[in-house]
Amino acid sequence: MSSTARRGHPALVNGDGGYEREEDEDEEGYGEEAEPEPEEEPRLKYQRLGGSVPAILSTDAAAAIAVTDRAVLLGTHDGTLHILDFQGNEVPSKQIAAHTATINDISFEDREYIGSCSDDGTVVISNLFTDDKLKFEYHRPMKAIALDPDYSRNYKRFATGGLAGQVLVLTKKTWGGGYNKKVLREGEGPIHSMKWRADLLAWANDAGVKVHDMKTDRGIAFIERPKGIPRPEVLLPHLVWQDDTVLVIGWGTSVKIAAIRTESQGLNGMQRSISAASSDKYVDIVGSFQTGYHISGIAPFGDLLVMLAYIPEEDDKDKKFSTSAPLRQGTAQRPEIHLVSWKNDVITTDALPIHGYEHYKAKDYTLAHAPFSGSSNAGGQWAAGDEPLYYIVSPKDIVVAKPRDTEDHIAWLLQHGWHEKALAAVEEGQGRTELLNEVGSRYLDHLIIERKYAEAAQLCPKILRGSPSAWERWVFHFAHLRQLSVLIPYIPIDNPQLSDTAYEVALVALTTNATFHELLLTTIKSWPPALYSASPVISAIEPQLSSSSMTDPLKEALAELYVINSQYEKGLSLYAELLKPEVFEFIEKHNLHDAIHDKVVNLMILDSKRAIHLLILHRDIIPPFEVVEQLLHTSKNCDKKYLLHQYLHALFETDIHAGKDYHDMQLELYADYEPRMLIPFLRTSQHYRLDKAYEIFAKRELVREQVFVLGRMGNAKEALSTIINKLEDIQEAVEFVTEQHDDELWEELIKQCLQKPEMVGMLLEHTVGNLDPLYIVNLVPDGLEIPKLRDRLVKIVTDYRTETSLRNGCNDILKTDCVNLLVKYYQEARRGVCMATMDEEAQGTTRADEGSSRIGERSATSLRSLEIKSRTRCGARCCLCFDPLSIQDISIIVFYCCHAYHQSCLEGGLDSMQSNTRGSDEDSEDDDGSPSAESRMRCVLCTTAAA
Repeated sequence: MSSTARRGHPALVNGDGGYEREEDEDEEGYGEEAEPEPEEEPRLKYQRLGGSVPAILSTDAAAAIAVTDRAVLLGTHDGTLHILDFQGNEVPSKQIAAHTATINDISFEDREYIGSCSDDGTVVISNLFTDDKLKFEYHRPMKAIALDPDYSRNYKRFATGGLAGQVLVLTKKTWGGGYNKKVLREGEGPIHSMKWRADLLAWANDAGVKVHDMKTDRGIAFIERPKGIPRPEVLLPHLVWQDDTVLVIGWGTSVKIAAIRTESQGLNGMQRSISAASSDKYVDIVGSFQTGYHISGIAPFGDLLVMLAYIPEEDDKDKKFSTSAPLRQGTAQRPEIHLVSWKNDVITTDALPIHGYEHYKAKDYTLAHAPFSGSSNAGGQWAAGDEPLYYIVSPKDIVVAKPRDTEDHIAWLLQHGWHEKALAAVEEGQGRTELLNEVGSRYLDHLIIERKYAEAAQLCPKILRGSPSAWERWVFHFAHLRQLSVLIPYIPIDNPQLSDTAYEVALVALTTNATFHELLLTTIKSWPPALYSASPVISAIEPQLSSSSMTDPLKEALAELYVINSQYEKGLSLYAELLKPEVFEFIEKHNLHDAIHDKVVNLMILDSKRAIHLLILHRDIIPPFEVVEQLLHTSKNCDKKYLLHQYLHALFETDIHAGKDYHDMQLELYADYEPRMLIPFLRTSQHYRLDKAYEIFAKRELVREQVFVLGRMGNAKEALSTIINKLEDIQEAVEFVTEQHDDELWEELIKQCLQKPEMVGMLLEHTVGNLDPLYIVNLVPDGLEIPKLRDRLVKIVTDYRTETSLRNGCNDILKTDCVNLLVKYYQEARRGVCMATMDEEAQGTTRADEGSSRIGERSATSLRSLEIKSRTRCGARCCLCFDPLSIQDISIIVFYCCHAYHQSCLEGGLDSMQSNTRGSDEDSEDDDGSPSAESRMRCVLCTTAAA
C-alpha cells in the first residue's frame, strides 16, 4: 500500500468569499526532523458552506444531510429539516418541522419527495414544493430510511429501519388509502444504514450488510461485518452506490467494493467469497482493503474513492478496538479527506480545519455527495458543470469539497513558483482567457525578480498580445530597470501600435550605452518613422558628438534621425564622415550638391570614380580649385596625389580648359602615375610651361616626352639628336623630321647618321618616299663599312620597281575605264526616246494601280529593267503646263532625262529662271570660255533640282 505525505490543511473559502486559515497547535514540531517530500497537487478544493448555515448551526447542530440535484437537505438535532440552495441559503418558507428529536437519516426521490427519520420514532415523507406530509409513528428510534428511486410512480414505496431491528418496506395501497407494511428482515440487531439504487436495496445491521433484490423480492447476498471493529453505535457503517451495480462499504477501518453480477457474467477471475441464494444475481467482492484511520464517510470519485478519515488518538493506534469509546474530549485530531484507489493507493490527503474538531468523535461526521454519473472524469479533469460536490458535515460546520478545476490547477502552479507550467496550461485553453493576463503578469514579475530580463522580454509578445496599455506599462517598467535593450526587439509597431512616447523612451534608452548603439541603429532602420518624433532622440545623441562615447553606429543612427527630421545636410555630413556607399544616391535624391563643398576628400576616399563623376558634373557648383585645394591639404590617411591625378585626368578629358591652371601639376602627376598619357596631353594642352615640363621629363628620364617638348621649344636639332643618341630609333627620327618640314633638318639627320655606320643602313630603309636613296648613298664617305648594305640596296631597288609597276598598272586601269565610260555615254546619247500617247498613259496608270500591291515582291532584275525603261520612255504630257504633248503646230523638246516640254513652255520657263539669276551671274562664263548658259536649252526640272 502506497501513501503520500500528509498535507497540511488547505485554505477554506468562507461563505462570504474570503479565506480562512486556522492555527494547528497540535502539529508543533511536526516534520522538523523528516526531509520534506515534493508536494503533490491536491485534487480537491474546499469551501465552507455559508449563507444561512452559520445562523442555523449557531443555535442548533447538524445531524444528517442529503444532496439532490435541486437542493441541499439539512437535518438538525432539534428535528428540523432545512431546505438550502447550493450556496447554503435557506429557501424561504421551506423549513420543515418534521420531528421533535435528532434527524438520523434523509432520503430523497429525484422529483419532489423527501423522507426523513428521527430518534423520536417517526418517519416523515415531505413534498419539496408543497406542504403535504406523511408521518409514520414507530415508537422506537428510526436510524435509516430509503425512498424507492421511482417513489412517485411505484406506489410511493419506501424502506426504513431502526433500533427495532426490522427492515420495513411500506407501499401505498391501491384502494382505500393507507399503506401496506412488509418486514424484509428482523432479529439481526438495529438497522444503521440503508441505501436504495434501482431495484437493489442494501442495509447494514449488527451482523453485516445485506443486499436485497426488490424486483424479485429475493435476498442477493450477505456481507459480514468486519471483525475487530467497535459496535456500530461507535463507528457507523457507510454505504454508497457508485452505480447501479457497484456498492461501496466503509465500516470502521475496512473498505469493501461489491459488484452485483448475474450468473452469465462469471466471477471475473476472482473467487466468489459470498455465495448467493438461488438467484440470478450475486455479489462479487472486487476490492477490499484496510485503512489506518476510522472511516466517517465514503463516496465515489470517478474510478477513485473519497474517504472522510477520522484519525484516532496516538494512544489507541496500536490497540485493538474496544466496545466502548475511550476517546478523551477535546483531544481529537482534524478530520482528513483521503483520495484513494480501489487498492488503497493514496492519491492525496487533506486535513480539514473543521470548527470544533477537537471535541468530535468519528460518528459526529457525515459525508454526502451530490448525484453524478460517475463517468464524467477524463484525465483527472471534470467537464464544467459536471464536477461532483462533497459535503463534509460536523455538528457546527459544513465544508464543501469539489474537484479542482483548471483555474485551481493554474493557481496552484503559480503558488509553487511554476509559472512556466501555469502559462502553458492557460495557452492550452485550460481556463478563462482573462487568466492569460494575470498568469502572464505574475510570470513576468517572477522573471524580473529573478533578474531573467531576456526571458521576460521574450515572453512579452505572447503574454501582452494586443494590449497597448500593457505594453506601455512594461516598456516603462523595463526602462526603470535599465533593461529596455532586451525588450526593444519585441516591442510591436502595429497591432497594437503604442504611443509615440513609448517608442521615444525606448530609443533614448539605447543611446546611453555604447553596447546598445548597434541595436539603436537597427531599430531606427526597422521602425517606421511615423511611430515617434525624432527630435527627443536627436537631443539625446547630439551632446555625445564630441565625446569619447560617440561610436560609428551612433553616428549613423543620428544620421538616420536627421533624415527622418528632414535635416538632410546634417545627415549628409555624417554619412560622408562614415564613408557610407549610399551617400551618392542620398546626394542625388535630396539635391544636396551645394552641401558637399567640404566633403570632397571623404567622397573621394569612399568611391573616387563616383565622386569624380559627381564633382565634374557639378563643377559649376564645386569649382576645380576647391577640389584641388582640399585634396592637397587634407590630413586624412589617403593617397591624395593619386586622387588628385584621377580628378584632373577626368576633368581634362571632359573639358581641356577647365583645369588649365593645374596642367603643370598634371604633367608631374601623369609622369608619376600614367606616363603613357603624357604625349596625348602634351599634344592637346596649351597651358603648361615647356621649361617646367622638360625639367620634369629630364628628371624622370622620359625621353620621348623630352623630344616632344624640345620640338615645341623650337630646338629641333637637339630633339633629333636625343632621338638618335638616346632612343636610337631612326623611324621615329624620320617621322620627327617629316613633321618639321625643314630641309636643313634632313641634312642634320643624314649628318648625324653618317657618324654611325649602322644608322646609315637604317636611314636608307626608312627614307623611301621622303628622300632619294641615291642622294644618301652619294653622301656616304668612301670606305665606310655599312652593315647589310647590299641587302638594303636590293630592298630599295625592289621596292622602287614594285612602286613603279603599281603606278603603271593604275594608269592602264584608269585609261581603260575612261574609254569604256565614253563608249557607254555615246551609246546612250544615240538611243531614241519613246513618247507615249494619252491612251497608253491611261492604260499605264490603271496597270500601275493594279500592280502597286506587288511592287515590294519584285526582284532586283525587275527593278533594273524598270529603271532602264523609265530612262528611255517619257510621258505624254508637258512637264510645265501638263497639257498633252500631241498638240498640233507646237514643237516638242525631249531631253535625255526623258522630261518632255512644249517648246514655248520650255522657253518661258527658262526666261523666268534667267531673270531670277541675272543679277548674280550675268557676267559669268563657263570654264571653257563659252558664253553664259543663257543661250543653252536645259531641262527645267533637273536644273531646279540640281540648284
